[in-house]
Amino acid sequence: MPENCLKIAVRKFDAFENVVQAHWDNYVAETGCDLKIEAVPMDLTTLYDSMFTHNGMQNGSWDIGQVNTDWIAGAREMGVLLDLAPFIAAAPPEDYPDGWHSSMLHFQTYGDEVYGLPFHDGPECFIYRKDLFNNAKEQKAYIERYDEPLRVPQTWEEFVRVARFFHRPDDNLYGTVFAAFPDRHNNVFDFSIQLWSRGGELMRNNKVVLNTTEAKDSLEFYRALINDPSAVHPRCMEMDSIASGTAFARGEVAMMANWFGFATMCETIEGSMVQGKVGIAGLPHLPGVEPFSLNVYYTWSIGAGSKHKELAYDFIKFCAAKRNDRLLPLLGAVGCRRSTWEDEEVNRIIPYYGELGNLHQYAKTFPKTPRWHYITEVIDELMVEVVNTTKSVQEILDEAQKKLDN
Repeated sequence: MPENCLKIAVRKFDAFENVVQAHWDNYVAETGCDLKIEAVPMDLTTLYDSMFTHNGMQNGSWDIGQVNTDWIAGAREMGVLLDLAPFIAAAPPEDYPDGWHSSMLHFQTYGDEVYGLPFHDGPECFIYRKDLFNNAKEQKAYIERYDEPLRVPQTWEEFVRVARFFHRPDDNLYGTVFAAFPDRHNNVFDFSIQLWSRGGELMRNNKVVLNTTEAKDSLEFYRALINDPSAVHPRCMEMDSIASGTAFARGEVAMMANWFGFATMCETIEGSMVQGKVGIAGLPHLPGVEPFSLNVYYTWSIGAGSKHKELAYDFIKFCAAKRNDRLLPLLGAVGCRRSTWEDEEVNRIIPYYGELGNLHQYAKTFPKTPRWHYITEVIDELMVEVVNTTKSVQEILDEAQKKLDN
């Protein structure tokens, strides 16, 4: 790539790519900047490798990266991200830090050090087709079959019943979908959601513990469900979160546990078949377990080896301003500011957008550890084994625990 351009590593997703271009066009129009940008979209694994495995954020290959919060602790330890604190002190972003919920600043902030500005958010939630759930004919048929009313599932057992009820392959409608493509992210998210919904935890005494009763129950349930041809989209193993969200937008899925952003995308992207038909709710869980969500997000981060540090900071500060953050939901992504969550026009287009604040009140996060990338690799491998073999779940968990302990 030429040296006289700003190089941006982008998560491959139409909304992310469109946001970068829109922000840059507006930035150039307002500042007269005469540099070009090279914004290169990559899938998750390639994006991580390009920025970190191949040292792109330190050797100058990338000025700016869209960095998943799973990666920040490890990147900080490697010293490949620029500490933005001096830039923020000299020229803070609009309303920084009070313009964001504290959960949107957690992963990139280490004491006085700051390694990114919030870019894209979207906690996990239950996403469903209101037109199906509220249909009088469907409600009558469900009561006749199960002798109970059709409603948003409160437990996973109820989730399975509803998924089977709406599973109609001949109509290209499937009960539910999982993003089971092994990319060290989606599988890890599903494992954590199942675990937390049963009252389990990943951490005990500052150590990741996988071989617990709650984890065993979670994986035995997950194995049975994802291999259930009477409830689940047949292409789950090929799908990452974007592909599963897109399948929902095409009208192929009745309900799913997925990122809030894929609900909002249904209201804004061209070709959505479910615009105006989407509802969101809390995730299913066992009785007695507190409501929860999962908060993982993306930041605008700057490479320690960037040759355009001042320009890069000025651009991401511009992106994080109120008027620009509110563009994200209109382009299919999710804005991070409180002002965007409360924006009148955004909530008119996406009626449930204001629920983001509520989701963040009980959102859980992953451990803030430099080893997290390795830990996710182990969990990803165990999830693949759970889904694709008949090996004892307990044996799989014990072997995964040994890997972590060693």
